[in-house]
Amino acid sequence: MPYRAPVADFRFLMDHVTGFDQVTATDRFAEATPDLTAQILEEAAKLCEDVLAPLQRNGDTDPARLENGIVRTSKGFAEGYQAIADGGWVGISADPDYGGMGLPHTLTTAVNEMMSSACLSLQLNPLMTQGQIEALEHHASDDIKALYIPKLVSGEWCGTMNLTEPQAGSDVGALRSKAEPNGDGTYAITGQKIYISWGDNDFTENVCHLVLARLPDAVPGTKGISLFMVPKRLPDENGNAGVANDLRVVSLEHKMGLHGSPTAVMEYSGAKGWLIGEPHKGMAAMFTMMNNARLGVGVQGVGVAEAAYQHALGYAMDRKQGKAPGTGAIVEHADVRRMLSAMKADTYAARAITLACAVAIDMATATGDADWQARAAFLTPIAKAFGTEVGMAVSHEGVQVHGGMGFIEETGAAQYARDVRVTAIYEGTNGIQAMDLVGRKLMDGGEAAFRLLDEIETCAEEARTKLPELGEAVWQAAETLRETTEWLVEQDMTDRFAGAAAYLKAFARVLGGTYHLASAIHGDESRQRLAALYIRRLLPEHVALLAQVRDGAGTVAALTNEDLAA
Repeated sequence: MPYRAPVADFRFLMDHVTGFDQVTATDRFAEATPDLTAQILEEAAKLCEDVLAPLQRNGDTDPARLENGIVRTSKGFAEGYQAIADGGWVGISADPDYGGMGLPHTLTTAVNEMMSSACLSLQLNPLMTQGQIEALEHHASDDIKALYIPKLVSGEWCGTMNLTEPQAGSDVGALRSKAEPNGDGTYAITGQKIYISWGDNDFTENVCHLVLARLPDAVPGTKGISLFMVPKRLPDENGNAGVANDLRVVSLEHKMGLHGSPTAVMEYSGAKGWLIGEPHKGMAAMFTMMNNARLGVGVQGVGVAEAAYQHALGYAMDRKQGKAPGTGAIVEHADVRRMLSAMKADTYAARAITLACAVAIDMATATGDADWQARAAFLTPIAKAFGTEVGMAVSHEGVQVHGGMGFIEETGAAQYARDVRVTAIYEGTNGIQAMDLVGRKLMDGGEAAFRLLDEIETCAEEARTKLPELGEAVWQAAETLRETTEWLVEQDMTDRFAGAAAYLKAFARVLGGTYHLASAIHGDESRQRLAALYIRRLLPEHVALLAQVRDGAGTVAALTNEDLAA
């Protein structure tokens, strides 16, 4: 079954559920009219369906490889990337002063989901560049902006982020890479970085690495880290990619999935770099890129979920097996229909959450309002973790729908499960996202959470006249979540962290129920049926999840190391 972009769902969620009209009502994004929005979505859909989706299998069967120090990319990826660049898709939300479209991040989010569905391995390249553009816009000097951002926006150059080292994974403060002043305003960067997505390629003129390293006077930990721009090729006097810098790809990681995306071990041997932002303030600058990427990675999960669902649905519609009623295809079997319906409902919920997060980001950008900033910050870890968890769950079920054929690589079902698995790990593991949610994001005493819950209950109240059973279920779920949130903010961090993953998923479940409910209120009978399935069958999981939250660190802490090893 060929991939078909869910443009109708994007339009419906923007128009009726996530409040995109608030974004387009601002002066900042007034140009994002309904006609332009429709055009952007339709053109992106054509690119993804006709150009990128046919490359999906190539990335798996013809993986990126390192030959004599040169990265060779999968068949067709160069042409696919060029189509992305030529269409201006890298710089949808970038500053128009540097060649970007300046459109809302909500539109970028929709386009990135479609690209992730079509070919996740390739989509990871422009996603990294988009994050780098945002980091440079906020933290780089005017000269660096003028030189690099137009090249990144056009796709002539692409960007990466270099944090992880062999001894410093999530504990970024343990990194050892050094930056020595050259005496001319530049720095000599020395060190090794691992897990660098798209660390090199054979189709862009330059690869621009944002690298975390320590200056000679740096203090230990994250407070002593600075950020540097270290290009593969040094710009010449005309701003073009010139001579090679002192860096190289040591090797490409052998991965479970995403074989089309070259994940590099990078070696910097006194490579020339330029400071981005203030000395010793590198983490603040890098977090601008990481927060952009965290929503983007959640979107990747949703994109793979959509593709895996469509793949499984196509198989189930055609496969004749057993004594199925109706058409005789396995889609008529109750258990197969159970899987497919849950896959569809969860994907829709996760998509709504990512778009709601993007709307909050756009409103914060357009208005500078602290409440919108807090909402964007609160929703980001939920969007990242839940989006990727849904991606894994749906692709896993997709294999199951295929039965034995799902375990056979030629069907392509397993590739979705392998490719999406890393999304729960990179840009901050989902456990880190959950701890961020119950830690930093509840430092306001839960105010941002309670504002969201107030809106959820308002939506549920409105639904009680048209869909009383569904409205009541969502209202009760919000109340239970509110009570647990009130309890949680009174606990110490050990108890919070022990229940963090369950709390994040419970919040996502309730948000998903709310967005399904709003869709049922404003939509047709098909959306009402899907909402009923989600609210009756999936939303009740929040009860068990919140019970885990209330247990705190109790039973988790009680198990000793000896118990775990027994």
